[in-house]
Amino acid sequence: MPSTTPGSLLRMARARAQLSQRALAARAGTAQSVVARIELGQTSPSCETLAALLHASGFELRMGLEAAPACDMRMLDDVARIQRLTPEQRLIELGNASRFFAAAERI
Repeated sequence: MPSTTPGSLLRMARARAQLSQRALAARAGTAQSVVARIELGQTSPSCETLAALLHASGFELRMGLEAAPACDMRMLDDVARIQRLTPEQRLIELGNASRFFAAAERI
């Protein structure tokens, strides 16, 4: 998945709103050069500035947290140990993992 930058978000919002950089800047009360520098990645706006520019384009900036997928290769080191477990021991491991994940979701 390609990364989304503040500049690409702003450029996409502005294009969807069919606004020029100058028109967006006027709506947001800033200079056209500010919009251009952000879109080109020459400057990184604060969250507040980006939100204001996107709002002037008719869009809302939403942020949240998502757990990153665990793709640590050290996880594979545990495969041999798990394969040596009896079926009963594997069920105990699964139960422990299930309780761990349930507890983590409550946090």
